[in-house]
Amino acid sequence: MLAVASKQALAAFPETAPEPFPLSQLEETRPLESGGHLVLFSPVREINSEIRSDVMARLPVSGNSLLYRINTDASRVNALNHYRQALLDSGANILFECSGVRCGRSNVWANQIFDKSMLLGRDTAQDYLVAGTVSEDGQRWLTLVYTVTRGNQSEYVWVEHFEVGSGAVVPGLGSLESRIRGPLTVAWQDGFIVRFDWQSQDRRMLRDWADADGSTVMLITYSDLEGSEPLEDAMARARAAGESMSDLLVQTGIVKERQQLVVVGPSIIQSDPKRKGNRVEIVVISR
Repeated sequence: MLAVASKQALAAFPETAPEPFPLSQLEETRPLESGGHLVLFSPVREINSEIRSDVMARLPVSGNSLLYRINTDASRVNALNHYRQALLDSGANILFECSGVRCGRSNVWANQIFDKSMLLGRDTAQDYLVAGTVSEDGQRWLTLVYTVTRGNQSEYVWVEHFEVGSGAVVPGLGSLESRIRGPLTVAWQDGFIVRFDWQSQDRRMLRDWADADGSTVMLITYSDLEGSEPLEDAMARARAAGESMSDLLVQTGIVKERQQLVVVGPSIIQSDPKRKGNRVEIVVISR
């Protein structure tokens, strides 16, 4: 049947799932009741048959899982944008999202995370996001959206929408840490101009984070100490990279009055292998 939600259902968000993507067909609805449902807030890895993720939680939940097949005259990108915009318009916060191989292996998402083999597809053709909402009565809701293109070119959307039980800790939702988004790590390279390695999805996520009134965008810049390079030179390179990033953010509508630059250079060494090298870490702190 055509997946078109009624206005009444839409008005009931977050108690009901977001309006389905119109150019899709609902193929399955599964009740979701669990005392320890696994939710990932970072890319997935599988090591020795064990699921690993930097940020994940097992939560008591009550809700539903829904599987939609996307019509051949539409695409999973259209579907993802539909859900993403619907969630933002409803006041939800995007807690994490990824695309393609940055999400991890599709096989792990399909068979280990969602227990739905129909979702097995190409690692390069998948998207995932998790969004959180706190209702007026203080109840917390999560919405997970996973899209994938299978080997036969058919495309699917998997939606999980559920209420989180009281007392459970949800990363980034319903606490002080929900005011702090990030860090979004952007590598940079020296040259005639500073070059940054960041994706359009990262820029879009940053704009969403920075949309909140009164939010401050922190630019924390790091640099490697190269050989016998003086510390002052490494600090100067880090400052130049931060100022270049600041100029780029102005072009996207984030004025300098809302930015704060913190130059770290090589003075702090992180144990996380993902947080090394010349980089800018962007953190958004809401009021």
